[in-house]
Amino acid sequence: MSTQKGKGMGVRVLCFAHAGAGVSAFHRWPRLVGPGVETKPWLLPGRDGRRGEARVTDRDALLADLAPLVESSVRAGEPYVLYGHSLGGMVAYTLARHLHARGLPLPALLAIGALPPPDAPAALATCADLPDAELLQVLDTLDAVPAGTAPGDLWHRSVFPVLRDDLRLAGALRAAAREPAAEGPLPVPVLAVAGREDTLGTPQALTGWARWTTGPFVHRTVPGGHFFVRDKALPRLIGRAARVVERAATPAPAVAPGR
Repeated sequence: MSTQKGKGMGVRVLCFAHAGAGVSAFHRWPRLVGPGVETKPWLLPGRDGRRGEARVTDRDALLADLAPLVESSVRAGEPYVLYGHSLGGMVAYTLARHLHARGLPLPALLAIGALPPPDAPAALATCADLPDAELLQVLDTLDAVPAGTAPGDLWHRSVFPVLRDDLRLAGALRAAAREPAAEGPLPVPVLAVAGREDTLGTPQALTGWARWTTGPFVHRTVPGGHFFVRDKALPRLIGRAARVVERAATPAPAVAPGR
């Protein structure tokens, strides 16, 4: 994690990556988001430095894993933003809905990238339990398999099992999101970001997130395919959005009488 603070208290962006990934997609974000913004990627268990931990595949296990993040960041009393990319978008939405249900501080902005809303078709939504060969074929048609990989190599041994379990988690989160919430829809601003060439989370599909909030909704399109999280346009956009919500959350200075 790296911090860049400008004037004022700053705003923290809690980041969640796509299926099969650790947090490397956010490696360049600290220097790209701009001043006054802190990025905090959350590493899910079962990968990288948490490789020895059991992977989470359902909502309850996910929320249990996120509990330290709630304690350290959500309860800190400062404005924060949630950004989730693809699977990470469902993680971010699930966390925001959980916080709403518990009456805890909500994000100043929920930003979601490369992910259709839970009530829209999703290409990988029912693929988690396909046989290996069939799932690999589906992933390959979506450019989700690195070029040059072969059965038995490092990607197949270390990343593919994580990716499969992440698809199970995504399916469970999407199903849970469609269940009615007693507290109603999220009352937070939502920013939905699509890649111009993305075939999984198309720009048109991302507009559907407007149905999932009673707050303001903004839709943006950036260059790139499904993994535009690794490019420059997205962190710069999120940085600008974070500074906007920080200004909105900062009280105006008091004016002395007679001035």
